Amino acid sequence: MFRIPSLIAAVTALPFTGLPALSADGITQYALDNGMDVLVIEDRRAPVVVHMVWYNVGSADEPAGVSGIAHYLEHLMFKATENLEAGEFSRTVTENGGQDNAFTSFDYTAYFQRVASDRLPLMMEMEADRMANLRLVEGDIATERSVVIEERNQRTDSSPGGQFREQMRAAQFLNHRYGVPIIGWRHEIEELGLEDAQAFYKAHYAPNNATLIVAGDVNPEDVLTLAKEHYGSIPANPAITERARTQEPPQLSERRLVLRDARVAQPYVTRSYLAPERNAGQQEEAAALFMLARILGGSGATSVLGNALEFESKQAVYTSAFYDDVSLDQSTFGLVAVPVPDVSLEEIEAAMDQVIVEFMNEGVDPDQLERLKTQVRASNIYAQDDVNGLARRYGAALTSGLTVQDVQEWPALLEAVTEDDILAAAARVFDRSNAVTGWLMQPEQPTEEVSQ
Repeated sequence: MFRIPSLIAAVTALPFTGLPALSADGITQYALDNGMDVLVIEDRRAPVVVHMVWYNVGSADEPAGVSGIAHYLEHLMFKATENLEAGEFSRTVTENGGQDNAFTSFDYTAYFQRVASDRLPLMMEMEADRMANLRLVEGDIATERSVVIEERNQRTDSSPGGQFREQMRAAQFLNHRYGVPIIGWRHEIEELGLEDAQAFYKAHYAPNNATLIVAGDVNPEDVLTLAKEHYGSIPANPAITERARTQEPPQLSERRLVLRDARVAQPYVTRSYLAPERNAGQQEEAAALFMLARILGGSGATSVLGNALEFESKQAVYTSAFYDDVSLDQSTFGLVAVPVPDVSLEEIEAAMDQVIVEFMNEGVDPDQLERLKTQVRASNIYAQDDVNGLARRYGAALTSGLTVQDVQEWPALLEAVTEDDILAAAARVFDRSNAVTGWLMQPEQPTEEVSQ
């Protein structure tokens, strides 16, 4: 996903031996007997801990016809359990000085709390309770369904940009569930019921489909003891197997769409290409695409698109390039150009394409590449100070098919990317037959009749 500021508002299973698998960066891995993976990120600089449970299920794992059920269930997980009243979970976290929330993506659903480290046992007790003992009633269904519909109203239906991005993705993925919005299609959300939520919960919420990540002021062995106490007694679900998804057929021609809306304040053009994702042990091409996105659109002042269109020709007020490197299945690489008022979308698209052609002919500026590597290196260093960010980085990677080793090797792979690697990756991705090009613009003005 991309944003235009001010313009557009798995850990590998390990047999449990009682001993941890040690790795770099203060990270320890365990696996419980019931199949739950445990990752501990030790950081003793502040008496705070982040407790997260990541489920290997997201919106792309939903059955056809019930889009939005993964996100809907995320909301319902804050309702009553056998031991907690509806709303008591979050209220307890707040009363203990903490924060909690949850989020759903295409490939995962995650729940987290950030609390003082001595409150970790309580967080595990409550999270394990709702993993096994959620108790939904019919009254919860209509109330929370209205909340989700209102969320869709605010984020998508009332936003031309939100509707446009939704249509772009649906055009990009015709058969894969990545083409269905995470929040769901409105007409299907309106029909979600108690049985849908209960079926999805029973099918996917189990320890052998989850990863526990604890980051902060903790001792890894103490975390294991607590995990065994609270999560270890929950039985595995034998029906859970490898995720099976519908796959995208080969795209044979470019797809184009135009969305016109009177609420559009700033028209723009965007193009997304199908692109390879990061795979375990095979991240080199993804690393090259990661650097390509930053070379083309990382900064308006120094990027290829920004320098050419914003500063030299002054045809654009904003440009960007984006690549979603963490994705279980096929990903996308995209370009965006927002023209100045007197430049049409046709003209800015042509100018954007010309810049790409020139880039492919002239190659990568070695000095620019070195500057970007320095920035990435610094960013990775600063990231070590954010235990919440680290927990999320590992959680997203592990639930998208990567391993701890892949995450730890990623900075070195970015450092090793060469100019030739970037151009080779660009040549593979920039195939218009794998692209969707979209224009977001205002409606055409009616032609005034001239009286005779």
